[in-house]
Amino acid sequence: MARIALGLSYQGTGWHGWQTQPDHRGVQDAVETALQRFLGGARCPTVCAGRTDSGVHALQQVIHVDVEAERRMESWVRGLNALLPDSVAVHWAHPVQAHFHARFAARSRTYLYLLNSAAVRSPLMRGRAGWVHDALDAAAMRRAGQYLVGEHDFSAFRSAECQAASPVRTLQALVIYDRPGWLLFEFRANAFLHHMVRNLMGALLMVGRGRRPPDWVADLLEQRDRRLAAPTFMPDGLYLAHVGYPAHPDLPLLAPMQALARHVALHF
Repeated sequence: MARIALGLSYQGTGWHGWQTQPDHRGVQDAVETALQRFLGGARCPTVCAGRTDSGVHALQQVIHVDVEAERRMESWVRGLNALLPDSVAVHWAHPVQAHFHARFAARSRTYLYLLNSAAVRSPLMRGRAGWVHDALDAAAMRRAGQYLVGEHDFSAFRSAECQAASPVRTLQALVIYDRPGWLLFEFRANAFLHHMVRNLMGALLMVGRGRRPPDWVADLLEQRDRRLAAPTFMPDGLYLAHVGYPAHPDLPLLAPMQALARHVALHF
């Protein structure tokens, strides 16, 4: 039995998130169906680094599978891509040791949120970027973000459906890049709660629009009440961009900005 790690990207529009669904509209369903066909009918369960939600994209999702069949690494890529829908692709396959685990070996996850801030939405970025018509104060949002970095109880930023045992997470970095008409938010944490990034985006946009002061997010952290926070923002511009495996530096992962440039053709 061999363990293989695979690097995937997918456009989340039209999918009900990563996890398998009764209607088979989870990305996992498509991947496991392709794996079963590729392996000659053998069922092949997958384990992913992070479950993305409905409508959320992945620039670099990492999964692992355990197989008895022997295949060349390039065959995994070409063979699976011939069987996957156009919105999902395998970019690399890499043999790993049995102790590697796509989820539990990961020490960080990085999400990017791409936001179009313009009077008129971009139809060419439909489903691929969030949109607000307001002018936003990036400096105020950066000040608000400083309160969020570190280990906190993020109860105010988790969904009611979140099944995590603890609301405590360590947000390792929150960086906001801006250029005319566009903002890019980079969130890196040890792990994220359900809807956590989209809920953080909702709060940051309240600050960016001038409806709340930057230290309002510090109050939300202290109050730990989801009902007092901002609405959950749209999933369209959210991308799982990178998974950190410091104990496995040989995995062919790109830096988050490199992955964005590769798949979305935008440079910040």
